[in-house]
Amino acid sequence: MTSPEGSVRAAAAEGVITPDAVDETVRVGVKLLHAWARLPARAYEGDAAFDLFSAEDADVPPHGRALVGTGIALDLPPGVAALTLPRSGLALRHGVTLVNTPGLIDPGYRGEVKLIVLNTDAEETFSVRAGERVAQLLVVALTPVVLAAVDEIADTGRGPRGFGSSGRS
Repeated sequence: MTSPEGSVRAAAAEGVITPDAVDETVRVGVKLLHAWARLPARAYEGDAAFDLFSAEDADVPPHGRALVGTGIALDLPPGVAALTLPRSGLALRHGVTLVNTPGLIDPGYRGEVKLIVLNTDAEETFSVRAGERVAQLLVVALTPVVLAAVDEIADTGRGPRGFGSSGRS
């Protein structure tokens, strides 16, 4: 019997990830790089993303940013990537987000997962403490894609309209 991880690896090697391969549970190894590092965890059953915990203290000044380590490294199998996303509660209550959202973790990267935390508040410093939930980790299956130069692209109902062209209401 093929393991789910082996199934996704085989599908990725063939250049085709089928719904059958994606529907299986994918095992992602997590190496704890420090004694105080915490395994990412879902807050509620069925949540799409895992909470990421800070492995260090950091003070983020008003309108400032800080690189915050999570103390973990991921063993993502081929055909799988991870995205780091901000936590909505921190954004609402403290104006804290991540600068490069989403942050992409490629399957071949084996270094520490770090977050560029941004404090959008104009007056208050935001203090991150080791062990606090600071972001979310979303694991995603990759669809094989080939980009090809073409002379024309298909028309759509939207066309080139973007940047708020649909209005606010």
